[in-house]
Amino acid sequence: MDDADLLAAAREALDGLILPDGIPLLEAKTVSGPVLSGGRMSLAISIKEAEAAAYSDIRAKAEAALRAAPGGDGAIVVLTAEKAAAPAPPNLGKAKTPAAKPPVLSGVRHVIAVASGKGGVGKSTTSVNLALGLRALGLKVGILDADIHGPSLPTLLALHGRPRLGKDRRLRPMQAYGLEAMSMGLMVDEETAMVWRGPMVMSAITQMLSDVDWGELDILVIDMPPGTGDAQLAIAQGTDLAGAVIVSTPQDLALIDARRGIAMFRKVDVPILGVVENMAHFVCPDCGSQHALFGSGGAEAEAARLNVPYLGAIPLTMDLRTASDSGQPIVARDPDGPLGMVYTDMARTLWSTLDAAPHSQQKTLQGV
Repeated sequence: MDDADLLAAAREALDGLILPDGIPLLEAKTVSGPVLSGGRMSLAISIKEAEAAAYSDIRAKAEAALRAAPGGDGAIVVLTAEKAAAPAPPNLGKAKTPAAKPPVLSGVRHVIAVASGKGGVGKSTTSVNLALGLRALGLKVGILDADIHGPSLPTLLALHGRPRLGKDRRLRPMQAYGLEAMSMGLMVDEETAMVWRGPMVMSAITQMLSDVDWGELDILVIDMPPGTGDAQLAIAQGTDLAGAVIVSTPQDLALIDARRGIAMFRKVDVPILGVVENMAHFVCPDCGSQHALFGSGGAEAEAARLNVPYLGAIPLTMDLRTASDSGQPIVARDPDGPLGMVYTDMARTLWSTLDAAPHSQQKTLQGV
């Protein structure tokens, strides 16, 4: 079937579905799509924030209909909603009764974010190896790649194929090296460009949290998208983050953006669990000498200045690069090697901090 036939089949599959306001789905001005991109179908329904619960059923039905249509394997339907402005600033000194944590993440003890103010500093490589370091401690660990526009997890973990649906129609994470893993890169073709606006990105991230059966986990690591925009705030304010790890190179340009990342998390009362100095120096594969390509000690000094924990430094080596590119993370390939031990020691420090923190400090997951 060509693209026109696939789109016609998709529209036929959606025919007869009615939105909660009584308007047929295909006739509603609030519906965008279906769109065929890279052989995958997507559809967006624009709603008000308060309508999320009312529209959850039609979203699930529309997604199931698209998946059942020819070419619909891996189809996704998202609810896009702009959050309303808060009538008053938070934390006014009045006690609030916390909302009940939804069952979708009730089995996850801790959720942490690995973030950076900018891209290209090795955040995803750090996320994966920290997750594997936590796994090496005997913990049950999941990792979510929240970078919709540039997902790296499928490459770093050599994941192929599509996630499967469980009995309750929720996606089941894929497994790699003992980790439970999910990424938008597993839902679309490798070369597909995710040309999505902010609300659609935020909705997709929320659905990867709520519509994935994460099961029982000691810790869920979220590999955050770069920057400090809508997607980052959606995760920081919409999940019960136990804390954040900031990744930066020693370079002044990277440290400027790392400061912004720390400031963002502090504004939403998310503790900073530590700073990692990545690419601290380059190790020459021929002579073994070290070269400070991006300066030296910048992230450590910044951590001291901002009074946040410093977790340590990761050098840039050929082994680390080749391990990441081959889908065999260095902690999995050589857990007892120098780099494997560094990541595992960082993970041990992180877990000690998390395990000692009172559960009452965690936030409550909120829906879209």
